[in-house]
Amino acid sequence: MTDIFPTIAAAAGADPNSGSAILVGILPWLLIFLIFYLLLIRPQQKRAREHAAAIAAIKKGDDVVTGGGIRGRVTKVTDEEAEVEISQGVRVRVVKGTLSQVVTKSAKPAND
Repeated sequence: MTDIFPTIAAAAGADPNSGSAILVGILPWLLIFLIFYLLLIRPQQKRAREHAAAIAAIKKGDDVVTGGGIRGRVTKVTDEEAEVEISQGVRVRVVKGTLSQVVTKSAKPAND
């Protein structure tokens, strides 16, 4: 019974300890990682960079949405915080990192 396995390996034409056998074993894992990188990791990093750039470029008069869903207009910006007017005369200070979106002026509501 033990004589069967060496003949199968010899018939396959490769030593199981050779470099090519190791490469054939690792190659599917490398392809899976490459696919995950291209489809999941890279687009997420791109969105994170775009979001960070949009938050860093906030200026007075921009309409923003906070992480909690509160929408308002920026009245004052510092390095770490922004003052957002959420209603007439109601201003709150928010940390810039909690802003989830900068609403562009050209965007129209969906129901118009």
